Amino acid sequence: MEKENSDEFYARLREQLLENTTWPSDYLYKFIVPTDEKRIAQINNIFDNTGAVIESKKSKKGTYTSISITVHLNDPDEVIAKYKEAALVEGVISL
Repeated sequence: MEKENSDEFYARLREQLLENTTWPSDYLYKFIVPTDEKRIAQINNIFDNTGAVIESKKSKKGTYTSISITVHLNDPDEVIAKYKEAALVEGVISL
């Protein structure tokens, strides 16, 4: 994602989260990563020590792994910070 587009995306996301959610709140992240233990561990480590509930499931062919993470956060800025960390993992797709 280009820097300008990602800034716009995060600004819109922040507005939507402020309008539609009462904070603090549980937030559900969904990521798809190529099935690779290192990349899956990178995503898991982002949420280490947060009390997050993490579920992962491999695709039918085992090429990709979907990761669902539910975590209690204080505000939209925390949500966005985790998305930005996850964006650094090679091949990750945020849903």
